[in-house]
Amino acid sequence: MIKDAVVIVMVEDDDGHARLIEKNIRRAGISNEIVPFAQGGEALAYVERICAEGRETDERRMLILLDLNLPDMSGLDVLERLKRAERTKRIPIIVLTTTDDRVEIQKCYDLGCSAYVKKPLEYDAFANSVRQLGLFFSIIELPPA
Repeated sequence: MIKDAVVIVMVEDDDGHARLIEKNIRRAGISNEIVPFAQGGEALAYVERICAEGRETDERRMLILLDLNLPDMSGLDVLERLKRAERTKRIPIIVLTTTDDRVEIQKCYDLGCSAYVKKPLEYDAFANSVRQLGLFFSIIELPPA
């Protein structure tokens, strides 16, 4: 399990997807705090504020789940802004989206995403993908803040 001090910041505008993601992360035994955002701008403001206040430390970390298709701005813009800034560039970001365009996937990796997970369109396959993501969380080690 990822350390309890790791906060999962979930940026997902679809309420159904957000509930499914949280439900299956919990099913995988991950009990970390999940802070949900439906807008990229709100998530950026939160992450930047936490880092500016010095609350992103080795004792309290963040991991970001990021959808690319957001109502207020592109998830690519969120990713680029976080990876460009000195205070936020080491935060692991997992892109979790329905897009499977090879060019967009490559751009996410070029911008610094830690992993790219395609959300299947059918419910059972999506639930299984998120459950596997929860299992992934249980074995990863995060870099120092």
